[in-house]
Amino acid sequence: MFTIENLHAGYGTGKEVLKGLSLSMETGTIQGFVGLNGAGKTTFLNTLYQFIRPSEGRISYRNAPLRRTDISYLEATNYFYPYMTGREYLRFFPAGEAGFDTESWMQLFALPPDEITETYSTGMKKKLALLAALKPDKPLLILDEPFNGLDIESVHLLSMILDQLRTRKKTLLITSHLYESLSGCCDYIHYLSGGVIARSYPAGEFSVLRGELQGMMEERFGHSVNELLPDAR
Repeated sequence: MFTIENLHAGYGTGKEVLKGLSLSMETGTIQGFVGLNGAGKTTFLNTLYQFIRPSEGRISYRNAPLRRTDISYLEATNYFYPYMTGREYLRFFPAGEAGFDTESWMQLFALPPDEITETYSTGMKKKLALLAALKPDKPLLILDEPFNGLDIESVHLLSMILDQLRTRKKTLLITSHLYESLSGCCDYIHYLSGGVIARSYPAGEFSVLRGELQGMMEERFGHSVNELLPDAR
């Protein structure tokens, strides 16, 4: 079990972002997180990875305090040293006990191992960063916007990999601005609002979440769009 209790975190005095977030998740599942900009998704992930120290609350994993060494974290924005090849980049990340076949993985992701990363496209850089997150074979994977920049083939490939990781009892936490990318692979999707989990949806209720999100967008933007682009009929 992965448990978060009354988590408060932010960026200095008066800038609290997480405001008592609590959540319990089964291990060996894929958990999705959605929310409007500013809802606290990235702050939440950064706190789990201990980039940010919470001001209050507790995070436990398998009945013990969460350790950073249990986590592989794919950040939404990835950075690469200049003049470094894809193969050299992956050497910075230690392989897990099962090993890591760099050549086969780079071939699967259609990445040129001996070209410098500056020549990689946005999608290729995302795939290289994904391989770096997979290589250590950690029990907990945190993936912030992993589908961004990927073409349709790579999105499908990543979904297959995530499903396989779940069968190996990995626990995955994923954020995405694309509802469809989460609904196709997650066991639960959690909606963040105001620094807390406003509601959690099991797979059987994903259509409810979609309808609620569409309703919120219509309420927020519908009038303005209709004014700017009136019906020509």
